[in-house]
Amino acid sequence: MRKILFILTMGLVAAGCGHVRVTTAPLFDAAPLASPCLAQQDSTQIILRDYFPTLPEMDTAWLVTKPETPFLTYVEITSSGQKAALPVKNMLPAKLEGCDPAKVPFITTAPVPGKDDRFFILIENGAEDVQVLWQNTLLDKDHGIRVIDDSKLEITVPRNARKMERSYIRAFSANADGCGNDILVPLCKGRVIRDTKDLKRTDKHAQVLYSLMIDRFVDGRTDNDMPLNSPQVHHKVDYWGGDILGVTKTLESGYFDSLGVTTIWLSPITQNPYNAWGRIHDPETQFSGYHGYWPYYATAVDVRYGTEEELRDLLDKAHKDNKNVILDYVSNHMHIQSPTLTAHPDWTTPSDTPDGRPNRQLYDEFRLTTWFDDHIPTLDLERADICAQLTDSALFWVQHFDFDGFRHDATKHVPEQYWRMLTRKLIDSLPGRTFYQIGETYGSTALINSYVKPGMQDAQFDFNVYDTYIWATTRPDGSFEGLAGRIAEDLSVYGSHHLMGNITGNHDRSRYVCLASGDVSQDEDQKAAGWHRDIQVTNPVGYKYLKMLHALNFTIPGVPCIYYGDEYGQPGANDPDNRRWMQFKGLLPGEQDVLATTVKLARMHNSSMPLIYGDYKLIEADKDVLAYFRTYMGETVVTVLNKGEEARRVDIALPCGLTCNGKNTFSVDVDPVSYVIIK
Repeated sequence: MRKILFILTMGLVAAGCGHVRVTTAPLFDAAPLASPCLAQQDSTQIILRDYFPTLPEMDTAWLVTKPETPFLTYVEITSSGQKAALPVKNMLPAKLEGCDPAKVPFITTAPVPGKDDRFFILIENGAEDVQVLWQNTLLDKDHGIRVIDDSKLEITVPRNARKMERSYIRAFSANADGCGNDILVPLCKGRVIRDTKDLKRTDKHAQVLYSLMIDRFVDGRTDNDMPLNSPQVHHKVDYWGGDILGVTKTLESGYFDSLGVTTIWLSPITQNPYNAWGRIHDPETQFSGYHGYWPYYATAVDVRYGTEEELRDLLDKAHKDNKNVILDYVSNHMHIQSPTLTAHPDWTTPSDTPDGRPNRQLYDEFRLTTWFDDHIPTLDLERADICAQLTDSALFWVQHFDFDGFRHDATKHVPEQYWRMLTRKLIDSLPGRTFYQIGETYGSTALINSYVKPGMQDAQFDFNVYDTYIWATTRPDGSFEGLAGRIAEDLSVYGSHHLMGNITGNHDRSRYVCLASGDVSQDEDQKAAGWHRDIQVTNPVGYKYLKMLHALNFTIPGVPCIYYGDEYGQPGANDPDNRRWMQFKGLLPGEQDVLATTVKLARMHNSSMPLIYGDYKLIEADKDVLAYFRTYMGETVVTVLNKGEEARRVDIALPCGLTCNGKNTFSVDVDPVSYVIIK
């Protein structure tokens, strides 16, 4: 790396070389974990408050370099006499040329018998450098690290950890061929957590998200049903009557418990207009705001969904049932007739581009200014005054209601300063509260990762893994080798223990089961298909591929996310056909089989530390087979997927002396279009 610039707020701080001396740092101990900085260019700018959002001031920042380990360095930060370390991974493409990815280190954990305040780090392939941190403090040989030999370290938890309900030890590795994986070990008052029974709903890595569209889920009471009943609005895009009370009744029924759901993601609940907007011509129809994405009042519950009292009741009952609830929040735009825009018409971005074209749906060309439609203009959030007021509107929902976080709509179309400002307000105004923020961004890993920092958002939905799985299972040239490469790239960029959302689908995409069954073609207009055909699952192979997708999502790193109906394989083409009424009874045999599989996988995931905090390693990947394992504190889970038409036998060899069912090497037989998971 030639140059790194450190920016705290608006000031520039000089960089240099130095050595860190480990001291206690209460300021940084209680701060969010600073995710590693990725240096992918010769000159890299670091905005330190993206990594340390609570940092009040900074005395110095030094880039510590070690010639023998050019791939892994760190920034030493001093504030008020206290020190912290920000790991830096050197990922310059030119630097990586000639390196062998198969020779990078693999590190994992093993227990120290009889000791719950220490553990081993096992090393394969050799590591010239292993950085070990408790919270944001770098440990060394005099503080917590004992070198056994080249393949084993013993880590002792610092005494300060006993004062904290939850803290973490992390380790990052590198050798001459590049950066290896990192590990994450959760602690409870200084004790290594080895059983999922010791996890809480505030542990973000232990989440299973369930995404539902309120209007299409359950009608809890009919007296708030208010369809437009307009001849201009097709029934498919009118209000159907689902409400907040319906979600509460589903919670009380135990349905979410049966699915292993820990976090309910509600579609937007802000007041939407009472009339129809937009238009298509085949069929000829306008649309209601049944989906909630046209905010009219940014801080009011839509009466068609329920009341503030019903919302508070849902949140209270969810928390008593050990579940989180996050709110889908729209920051990018408001309805053109909203009182806010009526009073402040200058708060929107330009309606036309600089060259005179309508600034509509130019999502990449004018990413921060384009309007999604004529009636939902984009807010000019690059203006500081507008950004300040609109972040206050988002903050309203967690100050007045006990939400546990946000799902952020259209993240990449909102300026970064908005995310920084909102997250800082959350931390400052609600200290001690745990929030999970996950965003929606389509794009490259670099673009997506630009929002995944402690000072911005926890995660984004991993559309790239999902789309690669679709390609691998529905296209003639599709290959699990490509899927393995995509997973590897994501782990290297987002981290080996990222919080990215592993999705089964969402409200903007055709149902995967119908793509896999061939009832919806990727080469057709999938929205038109839903309007003009009664899409059903006619080939049962679609259910098999969907079960395999669930198996993938529940066993790779990240947070499993179920879009309502995907737990049983609800059919549908694209919007609005993918927003059918939720079914709980009368499922077809194939749907019953998928539901039973989802329940089994969720229960297995929620009871397995390796599937929540385990270290991932690829075993084998080719066109039809993907095999990998996750391991944590000596426990290992092996997963083998086979999308081919023939049964396959896969030979497994575990590294670092690990065993599965007492064996270091063994074989796994997998049926066609199936999977095997061995705990």
